[in-house]
Formats: sequence, C-alpha cells, structure tokens
Amino acid sequence: MDVRIEESWKKALEPEFEKEYFRELSARIHAERDRGCTIYPPGRLIFHAFELTPTDKVKVVILGQDPYHNPGQAMGLSFSVPDGVPAPPSLRNIFKEIESDLGIRMSGKPNLEGWARQGVLLLNAILTVRASEAASHSGMGWEKFTDAVISWLSANREGLVFLLWGNFARSKKALIDCSRHTVLEAAHPSPLARGAFFGCRHFSKANEVLRSEGLEPIDWQL
Repeated sequence: MDVRIEESWKKALEPEFEKEYFRELSARIHAERDRGCTIYPPGRLIFHAFELTPTDKVKVVILGQDPYHNPGQAMGLSFSVPDGVPAPPSLRNIFKEIESDLGIRMSGKPNLEGWARQGVLLLNAILTVRASEAASHSGMGWEKFTDAVISWLSANREGLVFLLWGNFARSKKALIDCSRHTVLEAAHPSPLARGAFFGCRHFSKANEVLRSEGLEPIDWQL
C-alpha cells in the first residue's frame, strides 16, 4: 500500500501498511470523507510528526491521545496548534511547567514545530478525528499503528526519552525496553488533573538524559 510518509518512516513501517487493519482503517476514513464528514487534521498533515522528525533524528517522544477536534486546531503534532490559534489548556500548563522547571519565559506561541525539528516526536496515539467528536476514531486501528511506531523506536534506537503523561500514555510503557531507554511518567497536563502535572520537571530531566548520551539537549523555549 503506497502511503505518503517521510521516507525513513515509510521503510520502518512498511510491514504495517500492508496489514489488513491498516487497509480497513484507510478505507473507513475515505468512506467518512465521501459521506461529507470533516476529518482533522487535513490529509496532508496526518503524518506531519513523522515528516518533521525522521527515524534517526528522534531524541524524545511525547505521546498524546488524539487530535484536537475543533476547527483550525489539529496539525498532526500532539499538543500543538498552529500559529494564531489560542493555546489549549493542556498546552498552557505544559508551558507553565517549562517556565518553572527551567526558569525561562515562554512566548506562549502554540506551534511546537520547533521542538519537532530538534528531535521531539510529537505523536498522538490516534492520528485522525471527526470534527466536534472527540475520540471518534478510537478503536479504528490507529492505536495498532502507533503502537508499532513505539515498538520500532524501542527496538531500533538507543537512549531515547519517552514522556508519558496521564494513564493512557502510561499504558504504553509496556511497549518500551526500559533497559535501552528512559521513561518519565507524570499526570496529564490537563486542568482536569488538578495540577498534578506540575513539578514533574520532565523537561530538565529529559535534557539531562540527552546530555548523558552525548546528545544536544532540546531548546524548549518557544
């Protein structure tokens, strides 16, 4: 099956594209579009995280659940929204934690492409959603695909940092070889977690790990 995705990821994930679940997933999304459903993000951005962060560039993985479902928000990167769109509550809390952790001032710019280009894979477990229907593409097959992404990184890379926020993301720890990689766990940055995310210091901790691996740390400041 010919899928338009960054070349190194295409090679890594080629077996997944040939599996029946992925064919069915693709067919269901096309069928929804044919019925007039609005799907986020736009087709060209479904694999945006992969385009910005090829397999050999990944240093840190931040796992989200599914795309934002309101107009103009979803851009194929977990927690990120385009320039000019107000930062959602979870992202505002992420910025607050960065400021506290690193003692820096964030601009409030909600577009996280700058992180992605430095090696932060901003991966949602589910890559599409119907407009105004949160988690509407849950259980369609994306979870199998992104589990394969996490498993591939665990098996084929060394010294990565996985940031798992909230129970859903933390459930993916079983896919990661913790003898080869660092897993940092915390509450979700959503306000619904009542501030439990604050104080995790994942951003300084991630950079400490990267330095110990001889890698350039992430410049988290936007």
